[in-house]
Amino acid sequence: MAVNKRNLFGIALTIVLPGLMYGHGFCAVGIDSVSQKNSPLAWAGELTTLVYERYAVEGTPLLRENYPHDQAYRADYLAEGTDSAPNPYSYLWPFSGMLSASNALFETTGDKRYLRMVDDRVLPGLMRYYDDNRAPAGFASYVNDAEQSDRFYDDNIWLGIDFAELYLASGEDRYLDMAEEIWKFVKSGEDDLLGGGIYWCEQKRTSKNTCSNAPAAVFAFRMFEATRDSLYFYAGKRWYDWTKRHLQDPEDGLYWDNVNLKSKVDKRKYPYNSGQMLQSAALLYRFTGDAGYLKEAQRIAASGYAYFFEPFTSPGAQSFRLLKRSNNWFIAVMMRGYVELYREDGDRRYLEAFAKNLDYAWNHTRDDNGLFGKSWDSVNQESRKWLLDQAAMIEMYARIAGIAGFMAVD
Repeated sequence: MAVNKRNLFGIALTIVLPGLMYGHGFCAVGIDSVSQKNSPLAWAGELTTLVYERYAVEGTPLLRENYPHDQAYRADYLAEGTDSAPNPYSYLWPFSGMLSASNALFETTGDKRYLRMVDDRVLPGLMRYYDDNRAPAGFASYVNDAEQSDRFYDDNIWLGIDFAELYLASGEDRYLDMAEEIWKFVKSGEDDLLGGGIYWCEQKRTSKNTCSNAPAAVFAFRMFEATRDSLYFYAGKRWYDWTKRHLQDPEDGLYWDNVNLKSKVDKRKYPYNSGQMLQSAALLYRFTGDAGYLKEAQRIAASGYAYFFEPFTSPGAQSFRLLKRSNNWFIAVMMRGYVELYREDGDRRYLEAFAKNLDYAWNHTRDDNGLFGKSWDSVNQESRKWLLDQAAMIEMYARIAGIAGFMAVD
């Protein structure tokens, strides 16, 4: 089922139809089918509409990095450090958040109009980042008609997870084709240095990161679910074991950020890294029935709840554990792990905490444009709002709406 260059571009050419409207006025599909206006699913739909109103680049399927668009902005998350020049379009990472958002909306609703949003809006934009001038082909960090940019293994892995999940939810082979193509690029990032593991950046092979290995395990497990090919299971198990061996804090079970080729560990902890290992452990329990994996997932979940949340009392005297300020997308990816664990053990307390946070954020932290920043306790005052923060909130509202009993929180 491998997909070649012609097939990949065939997808893009098929879906970029003459007359397809880009730019302002795009309305998120499926909003009219939402029966509960004051619900997470309705909020996800409303925010999707806002994203395409505020961030669209007229005449293209691409999006801006920030709203309002700011010529002074420089991305600071690249391998080489801070970007040196303003860009008219978002980098791949923030743009790809809209694929995750669309994936979550379709998984929750089963509404095929969300697949049309993927096909008609998101995929044409993604193909602007597709780079087959270097082998194996993969998605670059910036659009392919600009100066050649670095390619990140984790950027591609996040896309691979979404395409595998879209296939599992829809049965549409074109999504599995995309996932299999991405798999080839991901595999090319693994070597024997440090006993295995996948690098972060193709062009700067200086570190092996939790954010490239933990989601690689999730990607592999989703591919195993999609194909039942044990090759994927054993690859996922290998990356899970490598990450646990090299990057887990033995004190609390959470995960450090990366290890460089001199074996020096960067001990910063981010929500998504632990969340992906939580999700991997829950999936391993599902596949194997080994209770040790469930125990490990529960340990990470408890430690993450203690580390990434803090006590909070709202102005209305509502008390709950509030998410600490972070990249919202890191939190959305962490939440995926808690959702996976809930499906295995039915423990509601963690998702109840996410639901309370999401409810409070909608009602108390959006700015006058209806957009989110990074603060979870009050209206965000940042002068610009990042695209990926919005995509992450859409994803989280869609995912919490898909779980019975979490549709709305007082």
